[in-house]
Formats: sequence, C-alpha cells, structure tokens
Amino acid sequence: MPVAHVARGDALALTRELVRIDSRNPSLVAGGPGEAAVARALAQVLEAWGFSVAVTDVAPGRPNVIARIGTPGKRSVLFNGHLDVVGVDGMTHAPFDATEVDGRLYGRGSSDMKAGVAAMCAAAARAVSDDSCNGEIVITAVADEEYESIGTRALIASGVRADVAIVTEPTRLAIMPAHLGFVWITVTTHGRAAHGSRWEIGVDAIRHAGLVLAELDRMDSKELTKRGHPLLGRPSVHASLIEGGTGMSTYPDRCTLRIERRTIPSETADDVRAEIEGACARIARERPNFRAEVSVTFSQLPSEVDVGAPVVRALGDALRGAGEETRIEGMSAWTDAALLNAAGIPAICFGPGDISLAHAAEEWVSADEIERATNVLTRFALNWCGGGEGDAWRS
Repeated sequence: MPVAHVARGDALALTRELVRIDSRNPSLVAGGPGEAAVARALAQVLEAWGFSVAVTDVAPGRPNVIARIGTPGKRSVLFNGHLDVVGVDGMTHAPFDATEVDGRLYGRGSSDMKAGVAAMCAAAARAVSDDSCNGEIVITAVADEEYESIGTRALIASGVRADVAIVTEPTRLAIMPAHLGFVWITVTTHGRAAHGSRWEIGVDAIRHAGLVLAELDRMDSKELTKRGHPLLGRPSVHASLIEGGTGMSTYPDRCTLRIERRTIPSETADDVRAEIEGACARIARERPNFRAEVSVTFSQLPSEVDVGAPVVRALGDALRGAGEETRIEGMSAWTDAALLNAAGIPAICFGPGDISLAHAAEEWVSADEIERATNVLTRFALNWCGGGEGDAWRS
C-alpha cells in the first residue's frame, strides 16, 4: 500500500510512515516480514523527492535502498542507516502505530533507527536545494544490521563508496567516532559419561565448564580492567549461554558454553581466541583430565575514526553552526560504521534518539530531536559538498 504523502524534507512525517511499517528481521523473529515493505515505501518517497533510487535484494525479499542526489564526481558523503527492527514481545505500547504523545513518537524502530534514516534522507533533500551544494549525497538504507549486516556487506561488495560516511544511529546528537566490536566464542568441554555413583570413572563436563567460568571471571576482573580506550573504556567478557547433561544420575560427557567478548580497537578475533585458549590451557595444567575445544562462531570488528579527522571536525562545525552543543563520545553498541571503515570510508555515528531505548519495552524518539538532527546533517552535507576551501577541518 502506498505511504501517505510526505512533504519534501519533512523528517518527522517520514519517521512516522517508516515506523508504521513492520520490518522485523526474520533472522531474529520467526515470521518477521523483513525489510521489503519499508524499503518500497522509502524508495517511493525518495523518488518523489527527486532522488535517483535503486532497490536491490541482498537476500530473497530483503532489499537495500540506494539513493543518490546532487552532483557526482565531486565531493561525496554517504548517509547510512538500517531498516530492520528487532522483535516486539513485552512492549508496553503498540509497536507500529507511531503514536505521538507529549512530543515523543513511540514505536519499535523509532529510536533504532528509523528516525535516523528519516533525518538523513530529509537532510540530503534539503541540502541539494541549496545552490552551494556541489557534491553527491548517497543514501544507503540497508537490511539486516540487527543480525549479520548482510545489507551493508553487500553494499560495500557492490562498490558503493564516498569520501566519508555518517551512520545515523541514535547518539542523542553526540558525535561518536568509535564503538566496540565483539567476538562470539564457543567452548565445548568434554567429560566421560558414567552412572552418578561411579565417581572414580565419571568426568563431569559441566563442572569443567565451571572452571572455564571461573577463569573468565578472573580475566574480566583482573586482566581486562587494565586495558582501555579513551572513548570506549575497557573491554569485557560474559557468559551468554550454557548447555549440558542428560540426566540427574549421569555424569555429563559434554557441556557447551557460549561467550561474548566485547573488544576495543586494536583487539582482533584471533587475539580473543588465543586469550580463551590460554585460559583453558591454565586449567589443563591443574586438571589433567580437562579437555576443551575453542572456536570463534562470529565476530564484528570495533570501529574508530580519529577525533581530529576531517569528518569529525566538519560535523562539529555543523553542530556549532546549528547552535548545538558539541559532544564527542564512544558508542558501546556495534554498528555498520565498522564495515564502512574497514572498506576505507571514514565513518562515524550521529543521529537522533537514545541507544538505551533500542530493543526496549518502551521505545520512543523526541520529535524535536529529529528536526535538530536533520538541521545538523543538512549543514554537514552543505559544508562537505559546498567546496568551502577555507574551512579549518579541510586542512
């Protein structure tokens, strides 16, 4: 069904229309409809606003929207955001009504991150209406960021590039040039099955997993506290899931422990694997019958752009020009900025909304903050694409 008419550059109205469309990620929610309907709706609006638009499936029924406006071949900026949302179980309000109360727009995805998507689209439309805009703005509204980021991965693989990028995740209008990464590790401990009375032959795989947990506790409280990042603080580790055993009177021959390790810039998945393998080796020296396998099941890199980089300084100028406070902070959550940075596009996060409301039982975004973010992003696009050689951040 076509979306309601959205006036050109109206970020709040566009947020409202996007929130009303259920785009739960089917990789996270059984029966989730995915991004197809919201992608079509956004494409319809952007075409009406004068963008050149392509809608491309990155998996069956799961499209990216790539829209371009402005003058190609000169300076360029990429605005990136995701269209998928997480599940709605336990929400305390209607998830897709886009209800507005006391200046807040409520709904799943309102803060994370359909307000950011709407703000970046509206900002691009407003910027090119100014005759001083002399570059290209690329809008990328992608699928699947909440699971494996197949949308932005496909985007990069297709060759989409720009001078710089802003990922409009919810930052409360703070500039966030860095965020944590993560590594998912599986540790499988092996025991020997035996009757519960046969202590002399049984080997308890679950108790051995407990020894791994004790090592993780020591690592988190003693070792990881000694490492840090000026914006992100310390790395961390936690046990996410554990499974093992077959019955009350049987020694368990196997236990599977799943661990998440949050990483700071300079830490890699190989580093984390070696760290956990080292913990297991320490246990084995004390317990000769201890056996464990360690594997990395998934990882995402941390992200970092220098606080003095041109994209950070230009966004700071835009904030000051809009009369906003300039705050530089770190983001704890992972975002697609890491993939863009790894592809050679300096990418930072900035947008309306609060990450603490993401995935929450109550999710909302301030209407005023949507408009303020749009004004800042418009100024940023004009600064970046306007050709102003005198701007200090260009040096």
